[in-house]
Amino acid sequence: MRAVVYDRFGPPEVLKLTELPKPTPGDRELLIRVRATTVTAADWRCRSKIVPPGYGLAAGFFLGFRKPKFPILGTQLSGEIEAVGKGVTRFKVGDQVFAYSALSMGCHAEYKCLPEDGAVVLKPANLSHEVAASLAFGGTTALAYYRGGGLKAGDQVLVNGASGDVGTAAIQLGKHFGAVVTGVCSTANLELVKSLGADAVIDYTREDFTRSGRSYDLIMDNAGTAPFALCRGSLKKGGRLLLVIGSVGDMLRPAWVALTSDKRIVVSNRWTVDDLRLLASLAESGRYRPVIDRTYPLAEIVEAHRYVDAGHKKGNVVIVV
Repeated sequence: MRAVVYDRFGPPEVLKLTELPKPTPGDRELLIRVRATTVTAADWRCRSKIVPPGYGLAAGFFLGFRKPKFPILGTQLSGEIEAVGKGVTRFKVGDQVFAYSALSMGCHAEYKCLPEDGAVVLKPANLSHEVAASLAFGGTTALAYYRGGGLKAGDQVLVNGASGDVGTAAIQLGKHFGAVVTGVCSTANLELVKSLGADAVIDYTREDFTRSGRSYDLIMDNAGTAPFALCRGSLKKGGRLLLVIGSVGDMLRPAWVALTSDKRIVVSNRWTVDDLRLLASLAESGRYRPVIDRTYPLAEIVEAHRYVDAGHKKGNVVIVV
């Protein structure tokens, strides 16, 4: 099978398209023929080993110190089941599915084995593989943080970094749950964020939301530019900062903030397979649609990584396998 591998950390050019043996599914595993995958911020960080301040040692333990522990990147896929292990009961050969391998990676290849009881869900028939492959990363992240922050109908929500894959998902899902959502993005992405249903949009090149005098029940920081020290005044009493990206110092502050203020920081929350099923249902009915910025063939994955590295992608970058 064709697969994209890397044996050292660095720029996109470390990625090489090569031939590897096709994997064989275990007793309770599915062999999925991958039709589409994506390049996400997680792929960029794992390949480059560029992480927020203070995470260097932890990144070494997880990703590898001298060479990558996960030589094939890719966290999400869509495709069809080509073979199943003898103990599989939930799926059959020919099923169209999408899946989220998360930090175990491995989706930048023509084939991927996953456990049948893992994050694998039937693909709605009316979704293309490109759309289905884009459902998981941003959608599960937004759902998990909203759950951790106790989002409810009527909440005033601000999404900082509203044009990326997590941000575009957070705008749509926030509206689905009945929140009043404000998106923060650059001038170039204002119309996109408005089109996703945002009630208000702030151009960060012209306005600093922390100095506007407006306050919110939840602030989701997907950009790493809104630590608690800056945005505490923009949180209402009982407000929650959903810190998707932050430094180690930011991530260690929740207990202290909870003890010394009437606000709270949410630094992580678990997603579930039911989140994937919810995203599939919403996408099938047209109530949620992952944004796709660009699509590349597998042979051009280096160029796809270069584009993601530039930091200006809107939503998802898809790889057609």
